[in-house]
Amino acid sequence: MSTRYAFVGLGHRVRMYIDALLGDWRDTGTIVGLCDTNQTRMDYYAERIGDVPRFHPDEFGKLLELADAVVVTTVDATHARYVVAALDAGLDVIVEKPLTVDAEGCEAIAAAAERNPGKLVVTFNYRYSPRNSAVKRLISAGEIGEVTSVHFDWALDTIHGADYFRRWHRERANSGGLLVHKSTHHFDLVNWWLAAAPELVFAQTDLRFYGQALPRGSRPARGQGALGLGTDPFILDISADEHLKRLYLDAEHEDGYIRDQDVFGPGVTIDDNMSVLVRYANRAVLTYSLTAHAPYEGYRVVFNGTAGRVELEVCERSWTPPHAAIDPSAATKQHAAGAWERLTLHQHWKEPEEIAIEQGAGGHGGGDRLLLDDVFRGPGDDPLGRPAGYRDGIRSVLVGVAATRSATTGHAVRLTDDGTRLADA
Repeated sequence: MSTRYAFVGLGHRVRMYIDALLGDWRDTGTIVGLCDTNQTRMDYYAERIGDVPRFHPDEFGKLLELADAVVVTTVDATHARYVVAALDAGLDVIVEKPLTVDAEGCEAIAAAAERNPGKLVVTFNYRYSPRNSAVKRLISAGEIGEVTSVHFDWALDTIHGADYFRRWHRERANSGGLLVHKSTHHFDLVNWWLAAAPELVFAQTDLRFYGQALPRGSRPARGQGALGLGTDPFILDISADEHLKRLYLDAEHEDGYIRDQDVFGPGVTIDDNMSVLVRYANRAVLTYSLTAHAPYEGYRVVFNGTAGRVELEVCERSWTPPHAAIDPSAATKQHAAGAWERLTLHQHWKEPEEIAIEQGAGGHGGGDRLLLDDVFRGPGDDPLGRPAGYRDGIRSVLVGVAATRSATTGHAVRLTDDGTRLADA
């Protein structure tokens, strides 16, 4: 039976799902309605979909009457509102990560999920990336014995990292900060790799590069019309990309949302340097760092175990020439100059072994296609357990929430035994 899908939140993130239902997954369902605060954005997508009903958020209940399932890709801080309403209406829900941004949102979603029969899926596409799946296989097979510690270093470059500081994510009230918005991917990976719940979190964070962290003199408030447009690599030209132009530049007269704010301007309330220490219920310890102003993009994760060590090294973009940083299309991984990855297994008393990583077609080494298959066709028998439910979403969010609280108070924050609530909440 064809599923009737409704979409709430018509920014850039929804594109993957709409493209899927208009493309290779069109046999799985139809798009029956759209909801957004901005009519221009809804009209832009309706040009591709067809003349579907369009609703503003105060009419969300009318949208729910048309659908079997809702895809939520709104501003992170509003996820809980839409997820709870859709579940209470008896619908299935697909929600972009992070599930929500705070402990209160987690509790509201958990209560709605437990009192309703609808299915709630959180789209953690990093689980499906072949390299991350390969790590899961090695650990699950016991190749390094019992994992005792994980060291995880993530570098966002001055294309990807900078972009969080020119859009709505720059305000903690909207995104929860990068430890919730971005790191929820990474914390979910570790939770999934270890098959264990986080129980104690300590963190230190700071804003050292973006916003007004450093004196930089007079700068334009935004990219459009700026004297430095075309020469300053930190000023993005959204008019050069037809998709971004239609979604944001042509739509800003309705709600005043500016997509190309100065990354060094006032109003930044999130951090760009983060260090986190997490203890798990199985006694494994995670040391994690995130830098949002690195010269290259990639990550390195190391697992120490009682029988050896696994190392995954990934370079997604080795560097970016200044002219490419100005072009919005360079923000995609398609501009991956010098990209490479290496997975190495070190076992006691054996020579190191480089593990081959199989690649597929599409984003994240074919991982996006696998995710979309699970979302729209339903998960099959997956021995890796990649499909993520609301408890997985909550555990990843709460590591970020606990880390943010720890960085603010200077104290460690404890989670409940299953990692789905703050112990003092």
